[in-house]
Amino acid sequence: MIRVLVVDDDVRVARNHQELVESVPEFTVVGVAHTAAAALTQVRGHRPDLVLLDLHLPDASGLSVMRALRSSTESGTPQPDFLMITAVRDIAQVRSAVHGGAVHYLLKPFPLSVLRDQLERFAVARRQMQGQGEATQQDVDRLFGLLRPPAARSLPKGLTATTVDLVAGVLREAEGELSAAEVAERSGVSRVTARRYLEHLCADGRAELRMRYGSAGRPEHLYRWVV
Repeated sequence: MIRVLVVDDDVRVARNHQELVESVPEFTVVGVAHTAAAALTQVRGHRPDLVLLDLHLPDASGLSVMRALRSSTESGTPQPDFLMITAVRDIAQVRSAVHGGAVHYLLKPFPLSVLRDQLERFAVARRQMQGQGEATQQDVDRLFGLLRPPAARSLPKGLTATTVDLVAGVLREAEGELSAAEVAERSGVSRVTARRYLEHLCADGRAELRMRYGSAGRPEHLYRWVV
């Protein structure tokens, strides 16, 4: 499980983010904090893998929390990753967050589906980074692509973000594997269209393809959500 600490000064927002995180497979919330002091205490006590960190906290900035944890983490102790979630739009703050090691920066307000998407991408990237052996340039490009902001990633020609979300949702909610024809039926798109979007999700690291061979004819392509 990926252990998450939610840090936000707004109790309602923190609760919404907690519920969203707990609805995503592989994720669990180990704590919720509403101040910088509480965040520092809970990170040291719970050792989360990921911190959803608001920049605007009543006693200090989220950036100061991140810097304090980066500088005080004991040698050899795994450091948490930080996903900044804030209404602060100052470019200097954004730059500081990126330089400080934030994996992404989400600006409020945003649909909760955007947070879900980023969590799923984080899970895939983290799983791939835990693999053994040497990385190729393709591996590196894929990892950085998974963590890049959605708006910065260009879709292949002819694909739209809306249909990507539609096909991804069908695959995510399925119990097990689906063929392109089954995805097409459930999403309301053509089989050819479903196949294109499924191939994109596989290349993006969020879906996997398995070939099922029968006694005769072409093998059947089956897809499953990997997060």
